[in-house]
Amino acid sequence: MIKAELISRSPVRVFEKSIRGGLGAGEIGVIASPSGIGKTSVLVQIAMDKLIQGKKVIHVSFSQHTDYVLAWYEDIFEEFTKKKNLVQPGEIKNELVKNRVLLNFSQDGVTGQQIVKSLKALIVEGGFGADSIIVDGFDFDKASRERMEAVKAGAGELGVSFWYSCNVKGPESYSKQGMPLVIKDFADLIDVVVVLEPQGDHIAFSARKDRGSANLEHLALKLDPKTLLLLEE
Repeated sequence: MIKAELISRSPVRVFEKSIRGGLGAGEIGVIASPSGIGKTSVLVQIAMDKLIQGKKVIHVSFSQHTDYVLAWYEDIFEEFTKKKNLVQPGEIKNELVKNRVLLNFSQDGVTGQQIVKSLKALIVEGGFGADSIIVDGFDFDKASRERMEAVKAGAGELGVSFWYSCNVKGPESYSKQGMPLVIKDFADLIDVVVVLEPQGDHIAFSARKDRGSANLEHLALKLDPKTLLLLEE
């Protein structure tokens, strides 16, 4: 499969269509689920789709162990190689690595303003023109409205989108409308909320917020629980 075909046939196109074209500049999205369901895999596949298109991505990790993030990229790319029969996978992989930067922060030791400042130094002063920021390992239990306001303002100033993973503990961690309670104090600052739900032989996607509206219907997309690859229904 050639690169152009890989882009056009990517399940990420279905995901973007389901949420009005995907995240735009200045917008924040959240992928929520309990641990081990596939949040990081989804974020990495969104990032890789951008990278394959020749766009630049900054992956921000709040985990103490960043090796697992790189391992996700390696594993997902390997699965892509097997499934999509990629032509010249080594060349494509080199392009992905060139256009990706991994940053690591301690959540307790840095403010939202400081993170935005670091991103600005890289994107503006450093000339790394990323349009997408992927954030994993962020503990929303420790988040504040002030912090998220700084991120929202920074997203608009830099012209980038932010995708976050959000860990929830179980059914009791959602509101009656299906929104993760951990983000309730600043839910108005978040544009898109997608919840991953195990459904036996697959993991379903539900949009709990899409800008000003809610859509509790499953999206036309699912996650393979074995490979954690995105699949169209």
